[in-house]
Amino acid sequence: MNFSILLLTIIILGVIYLIVIYNQFVALRAGIDASWSDIDVQLKRRYNLIPSLIETVKGYSQYEQETLNKVIEARNSALHAKGVEESASAETMLTQSLGKLFALAESYPDLKANTTFLKLQDELANMEEVIQNARRYYNAIVRDYNAKIDSFPDLYVARKYHFTPRTYFELEEGEQRAMPKITF
Repeated sequence: MNFSILLLTIIILGVIYLIVIYNQFVALRAGIDASWSDIDVQLKRRYNLIPSLIETVKGYSQYEQETLNKVIEARNSALHAKGVEESASAETMLTQSLGKLFALAESYPDLKANTTFLKLQDELANMEEVIQNARRYYNAIVRDYNAKIDSFPDLYVARKYHFTPRTYFELEEGEQRAMPKITF
């Protein structure tokens, strides 16, 4: 009688433990999806700001069409990117293009003094900070989720229910480590 109660208790505790582990995976996965959605919203706000910035610059830099076209092309690529890896690559290209655009402003003193340009530049800088924070949060949840997938005994639940590792949202290797070269 005592043995059967002990065995039943162990089985019940084991089932409860599996349920808790499964629910933790589900909660982490939902957190990843929600944080990616937050990043996506901020990126779309950024994309919507870029055409206004380009229109402001167009009036001052008639001879810099190539730079403006690269920014537009990078924005369109980023806007249509699917998934974390493609978005990260497109964001790297867009960030580099915007850096060249702001470096271009150095060549046009009237543009640097334009209040619309300065306002848009400040908004974009603030948005970059928000995106960076959202990306940091997303990567932290992905780190926790991926660590849980590889942790014993959680890895057995992860394998059984097909919880697979997620990709970090990172800039390309060169963008993270090297400062952009700006020449005038």
